[in-house]
Amino acid sequence: MRAAWYDRTGPAADVLEVGELPDPEPGIGEVRVRLHAAGVNPADVKRRAGAGGRSMIGPRVVPGDDGAGVVDRVGPRVPTARLGTRVWVHSANHGRPWGTAAEYVVVPADRAVPLPDGTSFEAGACLGVPALTAHRAVFGDGPVAGKTVLVTGGAGAVAHYAIELAKHGGATVLATASTPEKQAAALAAGADEVVDYRRPDAAADLVALSGGGVDRVVDVAFGANLPLTAAVIAPNGTIAGYGSDAVPEPTLPFYALMRRGVTIRLVRVFSMPPHALRAAAEHVNRLLADDVLTHPIAARLPLAEIAAAHEMAENGRAIGKVLLAG
Repeated sequence: MRAAWYDRTGPAADVLEVGELPDPEPGIGEVRVRLHAAGVNPADVKRRAGAGGRSMIGPRVVPGDDGAGVVDRVGPRVPTARLGTRVWVHSANHGRPWGTAAEYVVVPADRAVPLPDGTSFEAGACLGVPALTAHRAVFGDGPVAGKTVLVTGGAGAVAHYAIELAKHGGATVLATASTPEKQAAALAAGADEVVDYRRPDAAADLVALSGGGVDRVVDVAFGANLPLTAAVIAPNGTIAGYGSDAVPEPTLPFYALMRRGVTIRLVRVFSMPPHALRAAAEHVNRLLADDVLTHPIAARLPLAEIAAAHEMAENGRAIGKVLLAG
C-alpha cells in the first residue's frame, strides 16, 4: 500500500517519508478500511514532532487518527456484514503505530463507525477525534438547553463542532477568537457572539453577554486561559479543558473556583469511557443524518504532500480541517 511514515521524531519536512509498505491484515476483533480521505489533527503533528516529551510508539509510525472509507476485510469475531460498509475512523494511531496516512488502516471494529449514506468521505474524515472531543466537552455534564456555553479558540476543529453541538442542544453560545477571519468562522458555526480574548475587557464583555457568567466552558488552552475562564465561569459551572500546551502545568486559582463550586473536566478522547464514546458516536451520526453538522475544510492535499499538510495544521493559521485526499 501507499503510505506515509516517520522513523524518528522531528520537523515534518525532515522526517516524513512516502512510499510503499505491506498491506495490513486485520486481527481478532479488527477491520481493515480502504481509506478515501484522512484528517490531520494537532495530536498527529505533536506525536511526529516529539512535542511535550512524546516518544515513538514503535520503530516506524504511520501517522493519523482520523479518516473515512470502506471496510474491505474483517478479522475473526467481526460479522461479515460489515464488509463493504462506509465508515468514519477515529483514534487509529492511539496505542498503535499504523494510522490513517495510508491507503489502508486496520483498527478495532468499534473505532470504525458507520458513516451515514448522505455524508461524504471527506466530511467523515473531519469527524473523529475533534467531533468526539467536542461532544464530551459540551455534554459530559448533562444537557445544555437553556445554558450559556463559552467555546474558546472558536475557529478550531474541536471548537467548530462544539459550537454546533451546543447550539443544536439549545444553548446560547459565546466564543473567543483573535483575528477577524477566525471570528467570522466562529459566527458561521453558529456562535451568538464572539469576543477577542486579547482585549483587556474581554472577561467583562463575556460576563455581560452571559447575564452574569457562563455555565460551561469548552477550552482549547486550559492553562493560558485560566485568568479569563476563572473570571467568567458561573457558580456551579464546568470548565472542560481538552488542551493546555502553552502552559503544560497550570496553577489553579483554587479558592476562587471552589467558592463557586466549579467543576474541572479534563477531556481526552483516548481516555473516554467506552459507553461515552458509543453515545457520542451515535449522537454525532444522528446529527449527520439530519444534516445538522458542517465540516469546514482548509485544504485537501495528496498523500505525497503530507509534510505540507502537517505544517499547515501545525502553524495554527488553517481555518478548517486539513485533509489528505485524492
